[in-house]
Formats: sequence, structure tokens, C-alpha cells
Amino acid sequence: MRTLRCALPAALLAATLSACASSTTPAASSASTPMQSTPMQSASSMPTMSMSMPSGTGLASSSDGFTLVASTTASSISFRIEDEMGMAVTSFQPDQTKLMHLYIVRSDLTGYQHVHPTMAADGTWSAKLATMQPGTYRAYASFVTADSSGSTVDLVLSSQFTVPGTPSAATPLPAAATSTSVDGYTVTVSGELMSGMEHALTATISKNGMPVTDLQPYLDTYAHLTAFHEGDMAFAHLHPQGTVNGDHGGPTLTFDATMAASGNYRLFLQFQTGGVLHTAAITVHVG
Repeated sequence: MRTLRCALPAALLAATLSACASSTTPAASSASTPMQSTPMQSASSMPTMSMSMPSGTGLASSSDGFTLVASTTASSISFRIEDEMGMAVTSFQPDQTKLMHLYIVRSDLTGYQHVHPTMAADGTWSAKLATMQPGTYRAYASFVTADSSGSTVDLVLSSQFTVPGTPSAATPLPAAATSTSVDGYTVTVSGELMSGMEHALTATISKNGMPVTDLQPYLDTYAHLTAFHEGDMAFAHLHPQGTVNGDHGGPTLTFDATMAASGNYRLFLQFQTGGVLHTAAITVHVG
């Protein structure tokens, strides 16, 4: 296990977006060391769901007075969000029905996982993960809380960690494409994306050549979309347009997209049908 704690500069490019478990092959796990606990505030209730966009590219472990402190093994993670005094934060607001979204991805943008950890009374979040292959990864914690003045803060903080062992060769990023397939479904994406500018990105889902219209709500939307920039792994959380209305979403879904930098992004689109969650991955290019 590695314990990760650092305080990086908070000033990063403002860019974000909204919408997110894939399987990985087994690797030897490492032993876990308990984290120290500190005095806590009382846990929050569940207020109205937030739909604001987090700031920054998610590459800092510290921002706006908050710091991510994480411990990982090959199949689990525990972490805290600490304030400027080093106290664990325990009051959070729901974002798309969850108090915390956690994303894991390897440096070659494989091994993607999106999970929702549980928080203990002392402010420690924990989650079981699909066993990760050896290599370098980054864990992103996305949450909404309040700062010392009571203002709402929407953040993505991250920490890099290494799963021990001999890593396999990096998987080359697939070329940019307009469609991909998963579990018998075809996902087609469209939209002229330019760095630093907001554009609409659409995803159309079909099966056997027929439009899919039975998408079920997942995290209070019909699809959850997350993207990572090739090279620096900058985080992009794309927000869906519209609202859910029963189990008949689709076939076309639209997202608000603002990419901080040009280049290739690996997108992970999650949608649900018949109680089964599907995760489609596709590479898009941003000019």
C-alpha cells in the first residue's frame, strides 16, 4: 500500500463537464495500513441534488482549502477530504444522487472504474475496487461541500498511486472514432469539440441497427459521461442536458462539453438497460 499526500498548486485551467465500472485482470494486492482519524464534524443529511460543474482539471490533490489524503491497495481504497486545519470533512452535498463519486484509471487510460464509496463517522471514505493490474494509476474524488464561509465548493481532487508488480506494456490509445460497441449496443458520438469553448456533444445508442429507447435512469440521468485527456490525464466531467422521465430514455443524449486542452480524450459513457449497467469507451479528438 502507498499512502499519498501532497499539496499541489490550486490554479489550474477551468474546464469541466458532467456524466461514468469496467473490469481489470487480477494482480497481487498489497497490505493495508489503517489511516489515522481526526476530530470530525457531524455527517450531513441529503439536500437537493447538485448539478453544478466542478472547477479545474482534477490533477491537484489540494484546491480551495481542501486536500485529498488517500491510501490504496490493488483492490481497495480509503481516503479523507481534509480542510485547511487537517480536519476531515464530513458534510457533503449530493451530486447526481451521490455524496461522492470516485474514478480510477491507469496512466494509459485503461482499467477505468467509477464507484461510490461509503463514509464512516470519522470522515473516512472507503470502497472495494475491481482488482487492478500493476502500474501507475490516478484516483479522482468528485464532491460538493461548503468552505469556511459557507459557500458551495464543487471540486475534483486526485492522487497518483502505483499498484506493485511488473506492469504490462502500456495499451496504445485507440484512434479517435465516431462509434464504439459494448454488450451488443452501438454508441455513436458527434459534435465539433474545440478546446476552451463549450459545445454540445451527442451520443446516440442503437442495437441491431434499431434506436434504443428503453434507457433507465442512472444517477438521475440517462447516461453518465466522463473523459480523460491523453498524456496528462486531465479530468473532464460532462453534464447531461434534460431530465429523466421513466424507463424510456434515448436514443440520443446531449451533453454540455468544455474541454480545457486540445488533443485526444478517452470517453467513458455509462448507461443502463434492463437493470444492467453498460460502460462504453471511445476516443474523441478536440481541436
